[in-house]
Amino acid sequence: MDDHLDDYMNAVARTMALPLEDAWRPAVRANLEVALRLARLVDDFPLPDDLASAAVYST
Repeated sequence: MDDHLDDYMNAVARTMALPLEDAWRPAVRANLEVALRLARLVDDFPLPDDLASAAVYST
């Protein structure tokens, strides 16, 4: 997993022309790990097949 995150960080930094200093890498990796863990929770949440999206959103 670490190799994939390193590859991802390098690719995104290169694509966006962002500097990615070595000192920042642990914090960026930690943030990505948390984001991936949260995304997995959402992705794994079971939803019924007949669920329809809301037609109107309001606050």
